[in-house]
Amino acid sequence: MKFKFWGVRGSIATPGPKTLKYGGNTTCIEVRTDDNNLIILDAGTGAHILAQDLLAQMPLKAHILITHTHWDHIQGLPFFTPMYIPNNAIHIYGGRDMVTGQGIKRALDVQHQYSFFPIPVGHLKAEVHYQDVNEGVKFKIAEATITPITLNHPVINFGYRIDCDGQSLFFTGDYEQQYNIYSPEDTEYEGFQESIDERLSTLVDIIQGVDALIIDSSFTSEEYTQKKGWGHGSYEAAIELATRAQVKQLYLTHHEPTRSDAELDVIYAELLENHPNLDFELHLAQEGLEVLL
Repeated sequence: MKFKFWGVRGSIATPGPKTLKYGGNTTCIEVRTDDNNLIILDAGTGAHILAQDLLAQMPLKAHILITHTHWDHIQGLPFFTPMYIPNNAIHIYGGRDMVTGQGIKRALDVQHQYSFFPIPVGHLKAEVHYQDVNEGVKFKIAEATITPITLNHPVINFGYRIDCDGQSLFFTGDYEQQYNIYSPEDTEYEGFQESIDERLSTLVDIIQGVDALIIDSSFTSEEYTQKKGWGHGSYEAAIELATRAQVKQLYLTHHEPTRSDAELDVIYAELLENHPNLDFELHLAQEGLEVLL
């Protein structure tokens, strides 16, 4: 199994001279099994560039796992060119919206309303299929087994573990480790903390020993104190989780949109200096980076 980053930026695309090294497109990761089955994690603006690369491989069968429907993770869907080409099959997976109760199909339908996009869903030429995802309910994509788990974010958000060909990876989508909203003297504090600890333990069990953990790590520890509750993690929290779960490789992604290449280089160097004895490889996700597990 192998994977390739096509978008690593968070919140908004940031093209320009300061983001050439790591990339300015929002989240999209291509996963290939040994039998060349295609799984795509999220469809941010990076999905448009991936789509151009896929045009030489028609007819195409693709499986797109959507972690959540915030704009930076689905903006590339209407621009995913294979959906407009006959004989292609596109399978889109995701959770049910907590407000409307509707499935992942709603996200694509809304994006293709004339108010937002000139081409309606009815003009798609490929076969487009939708599948709702439920926490803990595993499903198969060809020879790959997918395990979804809901993670803390200001909307329903799934992390996905993919097991295939004797390798495994886990992608969090957007994730902030839950914190206790109560003070220690509050009567609700202890019970809420037990719930937090149980959820974290479940996550560690699912991630345990994966060959690659790809995790939202938008903030430094100092920045996080000012942005607590925004739904995104810190570099230190990612390293702590990877250590606890005994992963083999850690990829930090969802780079803060105002962060330049030079600033990311400094942060990466400091992380390596501050953590010289990690039991896993530590990387910053970068557009174009391809990893063979």
